[in-house]
Amino acid sequence: MFYIGIDLGTSAVKLLLMDSDGKILNIVSKEYPLFFPHPGWSEQKPEDWYEQSIEGLKELTKDIDKSKVAGISFGGQMHGLVILDKDDNVIRPAILWNDGRTTEECDYLNNVIGKDKLSEYTANISFTGFTAPKVLWVKNKEPENFAKIAKIMLPKDYLAYKLTGVHCTDVSDASGMLLFDVKNRTWSKEMCEICSVKPEWLAKIFESYEKVGTLLPDVAKELGFPETTIVAAGAGDNAAAAVGTGTVGDGRCNISLGTSGTIFISSKKFGVDSFNALHSFAHADGTYHLMGCMLSAASCNKWWMDDIIGTKDYAAEQKAIEKLGENHVYFLPYLMGERSPLNDPFARGTFTGLTMDTTRADMTQAVLEGVAFALRDSFEVAKSLGIKIERTKICGGGAKSPLWKKMIANILNIKVDVIESEEGPSMGGAMLAAVAAGEYSSVEEIADKFVKVVDTVEPEPELVAKYEERYKQFKEIYPALKPVFAKLK
Repeated sequence: MFYIGIDLGTSAVKLLLMDSDGKILNIVSKEYPLFFPHPGWSEQKPEDWYEQSIEGLKELTKDIDKSKVAGISFGGQMHGLVILDKDDNVIRPAILWNDGRTTEECDYLNNVIGKDKLSEYTANISFTGFTAPKVLWVKNKEPENFAKIAKIMLPKDYLAYKLTGVHCTDVSDASGMLLFDVKNRTWSKEMCEICSVKPEWLAKIFESYEKVGTLLPDVAKELGFPETTIVAAGAGDNAAAAVGTGTVGDGRCNISLGTSGTIFISSKKFGVDSFNALHSFAHADGTYHLMGCMLSAASCNKWWMDDIIGTKDYAAEQKAIEKLGENHVYFLPYLMGERSPLNDPFARGTFTGLTMDTTRADMTQAVLEGVAFALRDSFEVAKSLGIKIERTKICGGGAKSPLWKKMIANILNIKVDVIESEEGPSMGGAMLAAVAAGEYSSVEEIADKFVKVVDTVEPEPELVAKYEERYKQFKEIYPALKPVFAKLK
C-alpha cells in the first residue's frame, strides 16, 4: 500500500509518497505566494495551499497504481489563523506563524490576564506568532470579519477539511494556539472566554495518528484515489518532523534547520519551565514535548546568500570558511523578531565586530554560527530543567550542510546523528497515515523500523572550548542592544 505525507510549509507544499516499508517513491514540491501587506506582517491565501496540494498529489501519484493509496496525513506550519464563515468560505488571508502584528494583544494576554494564568490554562504564555492573539487582533482591528467567524482553523487542518469535509485538528498543532489545555489535551474553556472564542468555532480534537475521515467522493474522483483512502489528523510541522526523525518516546532530541529553527525534546511526562521560555506542547506520538523555536534559521542563510551576496552556490561560500571557533564577527539571527527564549518581536538582526579586515567568509560564518548560538540559548533552558541531552537528530534544509552540522555539534557540545532520510514533516506525515491505516500499531513502532542513523558528527574538545568562549560573548550582545531595538520599533 502507499502512504502520502503533505508538508504544508511557508514557501511551498512538499508531498512525499512512500510504500508500506518506508521506501520513498516520489517527492514533489509546489510553491505559492507569501504576502507582506505591512512591515512585520505575513499572510497567505488558504485557497493557494489547497490548489497546489491537489496539483502536487496528481503529479506525485501519476506513475503508480492509485488504487493502492491507503492513507494521507500532514505536517504543517503551525499557529496560522484561518477563519471561515457559516458557508465554510475563507474570510480573509491566513495570518501566519511569523507574523508580528499582535504585540498589543500579547501584552494584554501576558500582562493584564497574566502569564501565570496563561501557563495554568495552556502550559504556555503568549507569543506574537500564536493563534489566540491573532483572534484578538481580528476582533480589535477587523470587527466586520470577526462577526463573520463560524470556524477557526490551523493551516494543515484547512487541507484536511477540504479533503474530508471534517473540521478537525490534532493535539500537537492545537498546542500552539494558546486556546488548548496541553496537560489534559482538550480546549481551554477559560482561554476561549478570554479571547471571545465560541466553543462551536473550534475543531474536533484528534491524536495525530488517528483517522479523521476518508476522502470526499468528488476529491477522490479528481485524484483517482479510492474513496476509502484514510486521512489522518497529522501534526504541527515540528512534531511531524520529530516523528520522521524518530524523536519519539522519552528524552530524545531533534534539531530542525528550516525556515525557522527548533530544538525539540520528547518526554513521556508533562512539564513546564518556570519562565515559559520553552513551549510545552502535546506530541504526535501521544506523549508531550518541550520545544524552543527561533523564527529565522536557514532563512537567515538564504537571506544572506540570495538577497545580500547574490548567489545560489551555498556550498562554495561555505568552502571558504576555514577557522572555526575563531571568528571575530557575530550575527544576531533575529530577522523576524525572536520567540524562544527571548519572546521579543522587536529584536532585529545585526552584525557585530566588523573591522577593515573582515571578509565575506567571516560574515557567512557568522550567520551560520549565530543560528547555532541562538539554538543553544534554548538548549541551555532545557539543561536548567535537569534534562540531560547527549545527542540529537537533525533535519531541515540547513541539515544538508556538513559545516553547519559540525558547528552545531561543537557549539552545543552534543553528538549530532544524521539519518538516512532527512525529509522531516512530509515523512512524519506519511508515517502517521500508515499508523492511522493500521499498517503499524504505534508511532514508536514505525519510527523504530523506518529511521536509520547513517552518520554521527562528534564534538571535538578543543573546538568545544573555543566555541564556549565565543558563546559567552554572543550572549552579551542581545541584552546590550535590547533597549535600542525597542526604540527602533
